[in-house]
Amino acid sequence: MMATGARDLRITGLALAALALWEASGWDLVVARWFGNGAGFGWRDHWLTSGLLHQGGRGLAWLMLAGLLALTLKAWRRPAARHEHLRWTAATLAGLLLVPAIKRVSSTSCPWDLAEFGGLADYVPHWQLGLTDGGAGHCFPSGHAVAAFAFFSLYFLWRRSHPARARGALAAVLALGLLFGWAQLARGAHFPSHSLWSAWLCWALCVGADRARIALGWRGRRVVPAAPRLR
Repeated sequence: MMATGARDLRITGLALAALALWEASGWDLVVARWFGNGAGFGWRDHWLTSGLLHQGGRGLAWLMLAGLLALTLKAWRRPAARHEHLRWTAATLAGLLLVPAIKRVSSTSCPWDLAEFGGLADYVPHWQLGLTDGGAGHCFPSGHAVAAFAFFSLYFLWRRSHPARARGALAAVLALGLLFGWAQLARGAHFPSHSLWSAWLCWALCVGADRARIALGWRGRRVVPAAPRLR
């Protein structure tokens, strides 16, 4: 159990370091240019990216959340299972709420708002806090990618009781999140880092929830000294 927790923290730290390297590389704008130019983004209103992967992806996320809630209700009569399901349902909801909350206060505009791609805003990396780009803002991190990445919780829910199912869920969530991220990149709605940060935030929330579970578990197993025997 402790080894698993240490591994989770290593993965979280390495992912954060990789994100920092990506930010320093300046590749957000380079990759956006693969899909957009002065006339805008050709995939912005395409049926695949806008219809199936964006609008359809939202519907799929609601179905996944309904399924998770159904699993929680099914486990309600078993206290241990109920607490576990409630924990990971809460972690899922935390991810679904945290990213939109950050977006609400973000001054970063979407790629399609930039002058280079037919808009009016200047390019200002989102990590340059305090600087505005002159656009609409509210575009960092990716709210659509979090519709998939919030369900990292399924991996943590099942990895001890059903390891194979947990690995399958993790692979599916990663694939779906990256697909959603690609769709928003191709549409000009987000830079790659916007989706990557959504993934990291959701993963970090789950790791934090799991560490809290371990801490509470150890606290619950404290040994109470036995009362001295009377002689």
